[in-house]
Amino acid sequence: MSVRFLLISLASLVVTLLQAPAGADSVDPAAEARAFRDYFLHKFPNVKPDDFVNGPYALNEDMRRQWEEKEQFPPYEFSLENGKELFARPFANGKHYADCFADQGIAIRQNYPQFDAASGKVVTLELALNQCREANGEKAISYTGEDMAALTAYMAYTSRGMPFDIKIPNDPRAIEAYENGKRYFYTRRGQLNFSCATCHVQNPGEHLRAEVLAPALGILNAMPIYRSEWGGMGTTSRRFISCNSQVRGVPLPPQSDEYRDLEYYLSYVSNGLPISGPGSRP
Repeated sequence: MSVRFLLISLASLVVTLLQAPAGADSVDPAAEARAFRDYFLHKFPNVKPDDFVNGPYALNEDMRRQWEEKEQFPPYEFSLENGKELFARPFANGKHYADCFADQGIAIRQNYPQFDAASGKVVTLELALNQCREANGEKAISYTGEDMAALTAYMAYTSRGMPFDIKIPNDPRAIEAYENGKRYFYTRRGQLNFSCATCHVQNPGEHLRAEVLAPALGILNAMPIYRSEWGGMGTTSRRFISCNSQVRGVPLPPQSDEYRDLEYYLSYVSNGLPISGPGSRP
């Protein structure tokens, strides 16, 4: 069996699983995650599974050498220090972010996003941070701003090396959120008629102008990221909005249901891969 035929067969399996009728009885997220991972492992047989979290650096040797040199003095270091300081700073009522999270918020990044049974919605780490602020009488901060990027960078850093452990409980609303995220990932949009999968499933490793497209497997493990084109750190929310804009689509509001469900789906299919954030990209 040729490698090309095998890749086509795996891609067909992924598509078949993804096109299964919606509903708690017909959806098997664990099987879909296995198919998703197998597709990338066969597409890039020389890449170790855990290395997918390094995005384009796992696929391009020249970029990897430059990245490894840059990591000696990472461009996100200032943001990381700022995030640690912000995390420790008390609210006006004397409470801290640590009071809102399990294990005082240390080494928990791998457990987000979570499905919240009370609201029936997905709660991302960014959303949880603002919920914590508001519960303690503080104003929410921008989901695309520097403070949110710094806070999530610090929290991700405390979880480095820990595998994603995203749960989909036996709740039809959780399955629906997963399905909605999957649907958003594969739906084409914008003037370019691209889906998220166009770049990150069909064409990872290829060049889009000067950028090497990252595989979808492990893509959120490195979030938040410092991007050279941004000149600073960016949150997952900012990255989703940026992607929509790049395909000349209309971005959704940050932390909309669609974006949170998308994050739920992409995180779940990368279960078992280690947290590598905060990361850096061109």
